[in-house]
Amino acid sequence: MSKPKINTEMIGALDYLEKEKGIKKEIVIEALEQALESAYKQNYGDKNVEVEFNSLTGNIKVYAVKTITDDEEAVEADSNEFMSLADARKLPHGQGYDIGDEIREEVTPRDFGRIAAQTAKQVVMQRLREEERKIIYDKYKTYENEIITGEVSREDKRFTYVDLGDGVEGAMGFRDKMPNEHYHVHDQIQVYVSKVNDDRRGPQIFVSRTAPELLKRLFEREVPEIKDGTVLIENIAREAGDRAKVAVYSNDPNVDPVGTCVGPRGSRVQAIVNELDGENMDIVEYVKDPAKFIANALNPAEVLDVIFNEEKPAQEDEMSGTDEESVTEEQTERSCTVVVPDNQLSLAIGKRGQNARLAARLTKYKIDIKSASEMENQDTTEDTTVDLAETESTDEDEN
Repeated sequence: MSKPKINTEMIGALDYLEKEKGIKKEIVIEALEQALESAYKQNYGDKNVEVEFNSLTGNIKVYAVKTITDDEEAVEADSNEFMSLADARKLPHGQGYDIGDEIREEVTPRDFGRIAAQTAKQVVMQRLREEERKIIYDKYKTYENEIITGEVSREDKRFTYVDLGDGVEGAMGFRDKMPNEHYHVHDQIQVYVSKVNDDRRGPQIFVSRTAPELLKRLFEREVPEIKDGTVLIENIAREAGDRAKVAVYSNDPNVDPVGTCVGPRGSRVQAIVNELDGENMDIVEYVKDPAKFIANALNPAEVLDVIFNEEKPAQEDEMSGTDEESVTEEQTERSCTVVVPDNQLSLAIGKRGQNARLAARLTKYKIDIKSASEMENQDTTEDTTVDLAETESTDEDEN
């Protein structure tokens, strides 16, 4: 049987895919051999064949693989799988064969190249697409939890799509879009890669402009002391597009964490505010003393006192009968009452309760804010109630 001609186009294609697409020749050749094997079986019926592709010349050879046996009935029943020992030893260099050995006999048809090419093309292209998807997935998986710059490419009812390069789009859902921003095609925006999924249709990349982690990455980029670990971010509470609170602390007593993040004349924080289209930033110092931390978190309001309430299980009805020792911190509601000057009450609460709400998220305490006069009246009421109770008790004793 004649050998197929050297397939220079295939060799050139393999070189191109490896150099330009980063897909190794071995991967493509393995897929090609599997496809050609399937094509041969489909067109010629033989089951026990192996296809060999020469990566240097592009030549294709098909080999029938048979097991040598002395069972004549087996040979008669399936000559595609078995060969008699006598027939094997008639072959050139066949004297060394013995029962149980496998023999490979070339059975490449004349027209196999044409048939195989038609049958194998779809399978090979599918494998190539899978390998390209894997390369893209591996690349963008490394960008997960990082900031990347992209270009707004299109929008539908569910997502705004951001072109990240390599023909890959990131999907930004409604909750991940800044409420104060309007995106247009070709806009350059920075997004946080929140999740990368491997899907059979290709990598699914989800991006966000509202994630607190985006703000953290922006601070790491603008503040070298955060990047090198001198200043650390303890927590972030954010209402994207409007206002955010960032709690920071320093590992170096000589470094002011808040001043470092603000930067000279506010340059560092202003760069972040500009990137987030005017989102206001409150940078507060984190301290281990919860009372001081809560007071810091309510900045710019002045705090007179922080009174901690007894910690209770968050859902008492569901947790009835639970041992106190087994109640975790997450299951316990931490709350406090914060006292502020009368003229600072609205400032402490903030517009639509935003300042108090962000402070609660930042500190992980439920915060009840009261004015000094309100607290004083409450104390007076409690004292009066106690006095009345004591008087009633005395009257009962006299009777």
